[in-house]
This record gives sequence, C-alpha cells and structure tokens, in this order.
Amino acid sequence: MTDNIDFLTELETVIRTRRTASGDKSYTKTLFNRGTPYIAQKVGEEAVELAIAAVQGDKGRTISEAADLMYHILVLLEDNDLNLSDLAAELAARHND
Repeated sequence: MTDNIDFLTELETVIRTRRTASGDKSYTKTLFNRGTPYIAQKVGEEAVELAIAAVQGDKGRTISEAADLMYHILVLLEDNDLNLSDLAAELAARHND
C-alpha cells in the first residue's frame, strides 16, 4: 500500500493527465476550461472554508476543507506549470534561510 503522503504525487499526475485529456468531462477538466481566475477563486473559497472550520473546532470539517484546498492548490500549480517539487523546493529554501 502506498504511503498516504505519496498519494499527493499520484493526485498531481491525475490532475496533469486530466488537464490535457480530450473529451474529459471531469470536475478537474472543468476547472482548467474555466481558467486561472476561476481556479484562483476556488482556492480562496476553500481557504476561507478551512479557516472557518478550524475556528469552529470542527476537526472533521477542517480535514475535509483542507483536502479540498490542497486539491485546488494542486490544480492551480498545474495551471501555472508548477508542481509539488517546486513547492517543496521553495519551502526548503525558506527553511535554510
């Protein structure tokens, strides 16, 4: 069984594949078709929903909203031709400062 953290790279691959798949009617493809402003809006919406859930102390909803936010972040990164490796490199660089 794959470590759950490794699933993020699998999800990244699925998102990348759906971005370019012709005839794909998935939610992911719909996001790409609507464009960067819409994807960015979804990231913002999910971030607010996560913050509200956390403030309310609802752990179940907090993890659900965090998952929604992470998914939309991955879509936004892909839309900008970036990936988890780019994100990890930025975080590592900040840690080393």
